[in-house]
Amino acid sequence: MTRFLLSRLSIAVPTLLIIITLSFFLMRIAPGGPFDADAQLEPEILENLRAAYDLDKPILEQFGLYLARLAQGDLGPSISYKDYSVSELIAIGLPVSLELGLTALLLAALLGVPLGIIAAMNQNRPLDVAISTLAMTGIAIPSLITAPLMTLFFGVMLQVLPVAGWGDGAWSHKVLPLTALVLPQLAVIARLARGSFLDIRRQNFVRAARARGLPEWRVVVFHALKPTLTPLVSYLAPAVAGVMTGSIVIEQIFGLPGVGRYFVQGALSRDYPLVLGVVIVYAAAVLLMNLIADLIYGTLDPRVRRQTLGAGRA
Repeated sequence: MTRFLLSRLSIAVPTLLIIITLSFFLMRIAPGGPFDADAQLEPEILENLRAAYDLDKPILEQFGLYLARLAQGDLGPSISYKDYSVSELIAIGLPVSLELGLTALLLAALLGVPLGIIAAMNQNRPLDVAISTLAMTGIAIPSLITAPLMTLFFGVMLQVLPVAGWGDGAWSHKVLPLTALVLPQLAVIARLARGSFLDIRRQNFVRAARARGLPEWRVVVFHALKPTLTPLVSYLAPAVAGVMTGSIVIEQIFGLPGVGRYFVQGALSRDYPLVLGVVIVYAAAVLLMNLIADLIYGTLDPRVRRQTLGAGRA
């Protein structure tokens, strides 16, 4: 398992470095700058501001200085939030984003897997058609559309749920953003679970379990469930990426104090350190979840672990 972990880390670390490099240079070559709105200031003051953030140096030297600070765990000062460092802003917003994202993933998995299995057990029947139709609808309609619609219906028309703010973490403030994040992931997981279970139920070991006279629920829980979940583990990292990108939009729509809001505001104001800091945190989270998914997959299916180690020796 240690060699398997090291083999995965040898891929994750260079990938993160490539993401940092591309993000750094793409932001620098994009039109506009962090001090364009301060054009009314004296040229000497603008030059001093650029020097304070190392923006007066050649771009390769800026990149080297940034990597040196990053190696020490320093994400730099925020340009748009004068009294905060990027690390402090992320520390403020990350708990909200993590709670929202992890809760959404957990709910999507807890609801999506049973729905997919139920649909598969009722293949081509009305219940299967209903679940599959709802799942395809959830996949087709993004959170960018469902969030405003839910806000209009439940918040403005019915006035049963708040439409903005975190409310010190009150559940009433979480219902709408969580629902908007859960629906697309729930739909995908239900579809994956249905397809996986349909394939597993035709396997010989499942037929053998039924032939022994075991109740259907025991066949599902103790024989078919584990192999059904194996393909879903591979979806873990893409699901995290989907939730994270979706949370950026959701946090902005519902006015939540998460990292996504800082990312949007930083991008609008060309706050290079803040945008790059959020990109690094999001990329590291996706790579971490990808690593966890690989470890879980390798545990569920040892053939994956053996193939990886064999490829490494070759």
